[in-house]
Amino acid sequence: MSAHTTELVVFVVLFLIVSGMGFVAARWRRPNDLASLNEWGLGGRSFGSWITWFLVGGDLYTAYTFVAVPALVFSSGALGFYALPYTVVVYPLVFLVLARMWSVSHVHGFVTPADFVRARFGSPTLALVIAITGLVATMPYIALQLVGIEAVLKAMGITGHLPIIIAFAILAAYTYQSGLRAPALIAFVKDSLIYIVILAAVIYIPAQLGGWDSIFDAAKAKFDATPNQNDGIALTAANQLQYITLAFGSALALFLYPHSLTGVLASKNRNVIKRNMSALPAYSFLLGLIALLGFMAIAAGTKPVTTDGKADTNTIVPVLFDQMFPDWFAGVAYAAVGIGALVPAAIMSIAAANLFTRNIYREYINKDATDAQEANVSKLVSLVVKVGAVLCILLLDPQFSIDLQLIGGVIILQTLPSVALGLYTRWFHKGGLIAGWAAGLAAGMWMLYLIPNPANGKQHFGGSAFGLQNLGFDTTMTIYAGFLALAVNLVVAVIGTLIFRAAKVADGEDATRRGDYFADEGDPDVKDLDLAGSH
Repeated sequence: MSAHTTELVVFVVLFLIVSGMGFVAARWRRPNDLASLNEWGLGGRSFGSWITWFLVGGDLYTAYTFVAVPALVFSSGALGFYALPYTVVVYPLVFLVLARMWSVSHVHGFVTPADFVRARFGSPTLALVIAITGLVATMPYIALQLVGIEAVLKAMGITGHLPIIIAFAILAAYTYQSGLRAPALIAFVKDSLIYIVILAAVIYIPAQLGGWDSIFDAAKAKFDATPNQNDGIALTAANQLQYITLAFGSALALFLYPHSLTGVLASKNRNVIKRNMSALPAYSFLLGLIALLGFMAIAAGTKPVTTDGKADTNTIVPVLFDQMFPDWFAGVAYAAVGIGALVPAAIMSIAAANLFTRNIYREYINKDATDAQEANVSKLVSLVVKVGAVLCILLLDPQFSIDLQLIGGVIILQTLPSVALGLYTRWFHKGGLIAGWAAGLAAGMWMLYLIPNPANGKQHFGGSAFGLQNLGFDTTMTIYAGFLALAVNLVVAVIGTLIFRAAKVADGEDATRRGDYFADEGDPDVKDLDLAGSH
């Protein structure tokens, strides 16, 4: 501990400054009344381009991203760079979806993706399925932010769970008070610190290690010496398909997460969304630099922190910073990662609370809930969600949280036909969508169950790389399980829809359709749309 005093002081001071900003955020752009989901949960739907850019970027690039991506590169090599094509591909894809989602949500007052599904397909059951899916996929994601903070604390020699409990108690307090305004304000500081630290790292650390040639030579030597045929500084024939489908599947899943849509729906108009989709790839550049930290750690001979005889590879980046940076700047780097956990954790808890409030509480418990009642329920549920995330870390092996998040990606992909395709077509029958969702989930869980991880001795749920030999193919190639599960979902949804249509089973009423509503309206504020009869 004494060896890390300077780092700890810098970390604590910056953490407290940011926490203070979280409380001050309640008075930032303060409306007359915060007692509604529009204000507490979506910041009044008033954020402009800069705020939205920092908020969405801070939401998508989490503390876990900053420790897990380089850790994957450190242990597996080139496969860890899947995050680059994934974030390059994602923005053109979601450009097609998010402007429309913002428009329909703006006009109808939707707060969650399940709100849209409820109106679009006229099915409370389908909306409930989407809401529960979002909740289940989001919970382990919040727990993983704690894994990021824990990695930093371990690198400073701090063990035990009390510091994490204190950090999340502070987070819970200012999120309860300020709502989405808190992470929106904090995101400015968080992203600025991340950019400063990573840019400094890719200039300073290679200079200390003899240049990039030495770094790549060291990485190649390490992977050449391992028996694993799937690692290396270049992809192999066995993992190329996994790389492609993992990148594409992850891109499809990213903006299906409720917290991603929450940041987008807080924007004040469609032009903000469009500008952000063109500017957010700047984070992809940053992510590429972050991934290279894994190779730097190999060249620096970095060893992960060992706890109870088990090496925690998530500590690779914090330990590298401790090795290479002066103590004071290592403290800044640790604060960047720690604060990087606060922004997404706050948004995720708000998104999860909004799902429960709008699609479970209002739909099934109190249909006549007032705006103030909705806001109060969301505030309370956001606290419960954070407590649940802390309990995941206290009661479960953190590795289990990582596994849960891996499963969460496969789960959230199964909402794509209802949410993303639903914006463009009403062809699917609600029964077909529910059947597809169930089949996709079943297929995904079956595939994940069959995947072992020899590195840690796990026989099941050991990763997302599904071996094609399990389907009878004579090959060592693997594919992303979520990608195959989504294909099953779509096939069953199509077949189910055809069956329900042939049987003349009644479908739900579309409450969003008004003339050519889904055509591009031209007016970015959609102020000229006739709201009559929209509900």
